[in-house]
Amino acid sequence: MSAAASWWQRGIIYQVYPRSFQDSNGDGVGDLAGIIARLDYLHGLNVDIIWLSPIYPSPMHDFGYDVADYCAIDPLFGSMSDFDRLLAEVHRRGMRLVLDLVPNHSSHRHPWFIASRSARDDPRRAWYIWRDPASGGGPPNNWLSHFGGPAWTFDEGSGQYYMHQFLPQQPELNYRHPEVLPAMLDCMRFWLDKGVDGFRVDVIGMLLKDPLFRDEPANPAWNGIREYQSLLHVHTANLPEVHGLIRQMRAFLDGWDDRLMIGELYLPNAELVRYYGNEDGAECHLPFNFQLIRAPWDAAVIRRVVDEYEALLPVHAWPNWVLGNHDQKRLATRVGLSQARVANMLLLTLRGTPTCYYGDEIGMLDVPLPLTLMQDPPALRQPEIAHLVGRDPQRTPMQWDASANAGFAAAGVRSWLPLAADCSTRNVASQAADPASPLGFFRAMTALRRAEPALASGFYQSLDADQPDVFAYLRGDRGSTLLVLLNFGAERRRPALPLSDAAADLLLSTAMTAPRRLSLAQLVLEPDEGMVLRLPAGSRVSRSVLSGG
Repeated sequence: MSAAASWWQRGIIYQVYPRSFQDSNGDGVGDLAGIIARLDYLHGLNVDIIWLSPIYPSPMHDFGYDVADYCAIDPLFGSMSDFDRLLAEVHRRGMRLVLDLVPNHSSHRHPWFIASRSARDDPRRAWYIWRDPASGGGPPNNWLSHFGGPAWTFDEGSGQYYMHQFLPQQPELNYRHPEVLPAMLDCMRFWLDKGVDGFRVDVIGMLLKDPLFRDEPANPAWNGIREYQSLLHVHTANLPEVHGLIRQMRAFLDGWDDRLMIGELYLPNAELVRYYGNEDGAECHLPFNFQLIRAPWDAAVIRRVVDEYEALLPVHAWPNWVLGNHDQKRLATRVGLSQARVANMLLLTLRGTPTCYYGDEIGMLDVPLPLTLMQDPPALRQPEIAHLVGRDPQRTPMQWDASANAGFAAAGVRSWLPLAADCSTRNVASQAADPASPLGFFRAMTALRRAEPALASGFYQSLDADQPDVFAYLRGDRGSTLLVLLNFGAERRRPALPLSDAAADLLLSTAMTAPRRLSLAQLVLEPDEGMVLRLPAGSRVSRSVLSGG
């Protein structure tokens, strides 16, 4: 990466789930004024890019991912003046703001769908996907919803079905109609003209569906648990034509200076990298890479995933990594509290742009909820597997301090979701005073990444450590070579590295031990420990080690 690298290549993305970050007005739901009040905290984390989950007007059937107006702010979160102030304050601190864009589907209460539903001959009828019933009655085909049941809802008034891959209250837009994309681009224009720095585009690979509406084939590997996984979704996601649509969105975005487009895609590496736009890089700047979330937490597996991704990246493509978001179980819940620091060190030392999820810096855990307290639609629609598909546990309020409601809301206010049982001890205030806490480590790690060009922009090369549970790799540039060692296991390990130097300087350990010089030949990784070390200037690294890097 050159010295002229863009802000989104150098920076760290931090996702804020607005409902759960900070309540400022006593209604138990986070809002824009609350985010503004916490911007200094975010700035102190050394994060550069704040990504907000949807804040548009919405009936909230899917908590904002059912958009009723793409160019306004839901009063639940505040006003447009609150948003303008948030954007100004973010920029004043030298940070950037990225919004969620939800183009695949709108709310059933969006004026576009209200018009579409009003009559078969309405000009906006074809803006959405309508079909006649099957010849024998019932849905037009076997397509399924992510949230359970058919992907079709019958409209009594018109005698047709409309399509939705999520809730019935989230009808799918028809991007094969020539007026739909320009309408969505106009919505993007509204925010870009305000100065928003880019968009994270929801389910970007699902924007086009099979024009022949063919049934999807059965999935021979289905485990019989989640209905949606009983089919192979070859006609409703990742159609080849979707790349042309994404190119048009990217070309439009490029009409503004240096803005960012992130695509949400849950795909294997070989399919994911196609969304960069191959060698011309004319699609997503960052097709979100969720491999670290989906892969087993095993050193050998993670190394293989990283090496494969690096090898498959198109020319000029910039990598990215994600360890948590609003749809996935929390990092510390997935890998355990002992491994959470190792995971964050991995995320923040790999080559590419890292994305963090609010609360992971303090080790927040999923909050177990009984079905009676769940609000997430996939859980309520599929109660028999609510514990598998419900996303409420990872969306609970941010834990700021030991006061009532953990500082998220005033005392006596009922928060929209319950707080964690450990919020009085696991919170920002208690950890801020302890440099060795998870928060202290996270700040030290982000500061090191910011200070070291080798971490922000240097090469990556994995190494054989000749030890189970150890993932070792180099990060380097012309001025410095860093060695990262991560112990994924609960036993002490003594890595045997293909490096000729006798010693290296420890810059940071997950154990937060003091920086010192260590002998590489005698180096020991404690259980659940990660290290970043600087190799001496002019280090002699085996030619075979660097042959691919």
